[in-house]
Amino acid sequence: MPKHPKLWKQKPEAKDFSAGQHYLSLIHPTRQVKRLVHALRSAKTVEYIAKDLLRASALPLLPREESHVEDDLKRIAKGKPLSPVLLIQGDMSRAVPLIIADGYHRVCAVCYYDEDAPIACRLIRISNGSVTRK
Repeated sequence: MPKHPKLWKQKPEAKDFSAGQHYLSLIHPTRQVKRLVHALRSAKTVEYIAKDLLRASALPLLPREESHVEDDLKRIAKGKPLSPVLLIQGDMSRAVPLIIADGYHRVCAVCYYDEDAPIACRLIRISNGSVTRK
């Protein structure tokens, strides 16, 4: 992996967990969302390559001109670290892609910056209804 300047904060901010909870409440029952966010809060921060996260999520690359992507690119250019993204592992054997609970625009911005750059993330897994940290 090539050397990159410090792109990432050590841990997500409270607003990131709140945004993730808000998004997850659209696709999961409330009880499960609370367990998911609790697991994301306590998960270790790990790194994955930008283009791999985008591919695993099956989401399109947002345009560079999208306001949040543009703002994140400016932060990167100024050397201001970004918050780690919040992820729920997918299961392609069941056609379930990776879920980006918070940070989709950050993933896209880093893809424009360097698609091979590492992205700091908190990753959890749902297995048979239970939530586990990676």
